[in-house]
Amino acid sequence: MSNEQEVITSAKVNEVVKCVVERITPYGAFVKIQNGQRGMIHISEISQGYVKKVEDVLSLGQEVEAKVIKIDERGRIDLSLKALGSAGERAELQAKTSHQHNEDDFEKKLTKFMKLSDEKISDLYQKIGDGKKSGRRKAGSKR
Repeated sequence: MSNEQEVITSAKVNEVVKCVVERITPYGAFVKIQNGQRGMIHISEISQGYVKKVEDVLSLGQEVEAKVIKIDERGRIDLSLKALGSAGERAELQAKTSHQHNEDDFEKKLTKFMKLSDEKISDLYQKIGDGKKSGRRKAGSKR
């Protein structure tokens, strides 16, 4: 049983551990630490900057390094990415890159929409103009 105790108590506060994201919730990510223990990274501990959605920074199966910031009386492990200068900066950079990518996609979609909309309006005005000249509107109305 001493082996099991070692596994349970192997993580220590201020230790940096490697872990894999197993589950994502609106308030954080649950991870499996390399030693077999499980812990949680709260959304407020993911990055130095504001994180709107955990999925913007972390993904299932992603391997990250995190710092153990707390182990409560029930043995639950709280981890932090932002407590690690480099890991926190990497997560923040990833969040910014993801955000920038989303903005670029939006701009492309908006430009495409505006171009298509202008073409449709132009076609519509052409048809209305042609209809007035050829008298199609009168033939189509039965009042």
